[in-house]
Amino acid sequence: MNSNLNFDFTVNKETNTVHVTRDFAAERALVWDVFTKQELLDQWWAPKPWKSETKSMDFKEGGRRLYAMVSPEGQKHWGVQDYTSITPKTNFKQLNTFSDEDGNLAEGMPTSEWNLDFFDNGDTTTVEIQITHEKLADLEMMIQMGFKEGFTMTLNSLDELFENWKK
Repeated sequence: MNSNLNFDFTVNKETNTVHVTRDFAAERALVWDVFTKQELLDQWWAPKPWKSETKSMDFKEGGRRLYAMVSPEGQKHWGVQDYTSITPKTNFKQLNTFSDEDGNLAEGMPTSEWNLDFFDNGDTTTVEIQITHEKLADLEMMIQMGFKEGFTMTLNSLDELFENWKK
């Protein structure tokens, strides 16, 4: 990651939220695209050495992305992202949860609401992500599962993707 770019990851157990602020060395339109287009998401939406494989995606309000995080050994962990609100190029909201390969929600696993804002800074873009869990126990489960480390690695993969595109 470019050390001049902002990165902040804050957990607030009083509000059951995680707040992530991350700058990227790319224009907002491109950053928006990598968060909202299947063929681009699959290039970075997983902590290495895992990969993301999208089975289906319909980026619209009421639409859904069904995808798997795939280990190097081929083990798949499925999840869904249900899009609840979209303001093109500036914000979208989604519900995230675990599922099976058919998109049936996994019982007993945490569901979270994600609010993603995209801010244009000229040559860089700031993405602010607020992740809200219904219960503190869900937030704590995600943290124990390594969410901070995994999501940090995932965002680093996006930095690498932008760097590779500049070469």
